[in-house]
Order: sequence, then C-alpha cells, then structure tokens
Amino acid sequence: MKESNKRKEEKMEELKSFIQRFSANASKSKQATSRKKLLEKITLDEIKPSSRKYPYIHFEMGTRLGKEVLKLENVTLTYEGKEVLKNFNLTVKNTDKIAFVGNNELAKTALFKAIMGEIPLQSGEIKVGSTVKFSYFPKNHDAYFKEDKNLVEFLRQYSEKKEDAYVRGFLGRMLFSGEESLKKLPVLSGGEKVRVYLAKMMQEKGNVLIFDEPTNHLDIESITALNKGMEAFEGAILFSSFDQELMETVANRIIKFEEDGRYLDKEIPYQEFLERYGE
Repeated sequence: MKESNKRKEEKMEELKSFIQRFSANASKSKQATSRKKLLEKITLDEIKPSSRKYPYIHFEMGTRLGKEVLKLENVTLTYEGKEVLKNFNLTVKNTDKIAFVGNNELAKTALFKAIMGEIPLQSGEIKVGSTVKFSYFPKNHDAYFKEDKNLVEFLRQYSEKKEDAYVRGFLGRMLFSGEESLKKLPVLSGGEKVRVYLAKMMQEKGNVLIFDEPTNHLDIESITALNKGMEAFEGAILFSSFDQELMETVANRIIKFEEDGRYLDKEIPYQEFLERYGE
C-alpha cells in the first residue's frame, strides 16, 4: 500500500507540474484541463496505523571501556560432566562484538559462566580489565523470577533512580504500562521475563554485555528492538544466538566451537564467515 501511494504521489506531482506550467498556454490549455481532471480522480489509499508495539531497548555504558577488556589463556572447562573447552585462548578488544556459533552449545554457556565467575576453570586463566563492568543475560534466568515481588520492586533494585514514577515509566517503555507494572514475577510469560531482564541490564549500564541466546521467547517486535539496541551499543558484546539476522547485523567477529573442542576465530562479518567456512 505504501508503494502504491508512493507511485500515486509521484504521478500527482508530475500532473501538478504540467498544470502549473501550461494552464496559461493557449495551445496546451486543453491538455492542462485534462490533466487537472485526472489529478482530481487520484486518491491515496488509507494506511491504517500499525498496531505493532516495540519495546525501547538502548544500552548505555556507565563507564567508558578501556583498551584492556578480557583475556583468556589456555582455558579448559568442564560443564555438566563433559569437557567442553580445552586450551582456549581469547583476547577481546573494546570494539569487538563477537558471535559464538556452532553446535557445541554447552561450550558457549560454560564460557559465559566462567567469565562471570559462576563455574571454576579446570586450567588456564581469565584476566579482566580494570574498567570492565559486565552485564550478563544467562540462558536460564528463571531464578530471578521466583520471588514474590512485582515488576516495580524488582527493577528498583537495579536502578539508580528509585522513584516509582521513574521505574514505572521505564517499565512502560518495555511495554508494561499501568497496572501491568505491578504484575508479580512468578506469573510472567517467557517473553515478559526476557523483557524485564533486559530492563534490568539497561539499568546496570555495563560496558561489556554477554548474551546467551537472548531472543528465545521474544516476539518479532522485541527481537527487532534488541537487535537495534545491540547494534547501537558502543561497548563490547559477546553473544550466542540462532537468529541469523542478529548475527549478520551485530557481529564483527565470529568464533565457532566444534564438538571435539576445536574452535575457529575470525574477525569478519557473519555472512562472510558462512561463505568462507560454512555453518
């Protein structure tokens, strides 16, 4: 419909221009009159406003990220009784947005948990820069939603501004308006939990974001908003996802984990990675 209107508007401008130029010209007055009648018959299609609602997702850094971000040296990890990484090395730069791909999902989750200090290393070392502040989206975040708190009470814990008006306003931008901001945590749907957790991350103002499959449970509007938020973020990002568009538009570096513990690390966009190395 928009395309149809665009063509009609272009035609209308063409007719108006002819009428304006030649209406006073005796030799072309009939043509001008004919075009005026044609112009009067053109009507634009009525475009109904979209009912789709997008949450506001924008990540700000509380502290500017320095050059020294994150370094992993010869890291070996065991997770759920299985060795998932062996002698893994990684140096993260402050401009990196790294997508971790491949079928070895346990390796991705274990790596993120190890960086956050949630599981021990079997060997190796993780060095974190002095300016780094992590904000982490775990694949399983259900533990955060078991308390008998409402959304305002939950988000206030992570917000610098504690006033109800601010917290409720922020939740409104995440599509929890009015009485919805007083929903209890345990009754939230999967998608609602993700939106609340993303609101928590925005309040934390980390300069290194870690996402373990953040698009699970989200609708297309929320995925689009998250995609834009990750693209615009000025710090470093480490993430795993099966959303191809998210990887194509956000990542500037790809690390692929193989099932046998090997890995491939390339500082190229996702589409180029697929063309050169396959899925």
